[in-house]
Amino acid sequence: MADEQILDGDNPEQAATAPEDLQGRVAQLEEQLAAAQDQALRMAADLQNVRRRAEQDVEKAHKFALEKFAGDLLAVVDSLERGLELSSAENEAIKPVREGMQLTLKLLTDTLKRYQVEQVDPLGEPFNPEHHQAMAMEESLHAEPGSVLKVFQKGYLLSGRLLRPAMVVVSKAPAVAQPSIDEQA
Repeated sequence: MADEQILDGDNPEQAATAPEDLQGRVAQLEEQLAAAQDQALRMAADLQNVRRRAEQDVEKAHKFALEKFAGDLLAVVDSLERGLELSSAENEAIKPVREGMQLTLKLLTDTLKRYQVEQVDPLGEPFNPEHHQAMAMEESLHAEPGSVLKVFQKGYLLSGRLLRPAMVVVSKAPAVAQPSIDEQA
């Protein structure tokens, strides 16, 4: 301490600049502290975003893990439905087989529903390009233009996401008959 006082007394310029140097150094350290705090906040936010994205990815993986398996089961559902459509309910010889097919189809569709696989059967509904695939257009006097007239294959959703689009025929307005050249004369 005494040495410092002697130095200060010997060099008045050094004594005058020392508080300025200290103030500059304090300002510099405060800037560094603010930058470090800002960087720490950014890193914490980045870590929180990474954690949230990872949780969302895990949730999606759980939710849609059955996508391929459920898609493969849809061919079985289609085959059972087609078999029921093509067999006659009045034929006594195949009645037990039909009942077995109906029970199997019900069991399979109930199981799919438990795993959030929903059927899309849009017959009579307006065409929705997000859930339907138009296979053809057909003129119709009875149906609203743009509505589904026939369903070739039902569509399915898995947890609200499209698993397979419904293949449909869409109605269109009937063409207005153009008068022929003979009729105009």
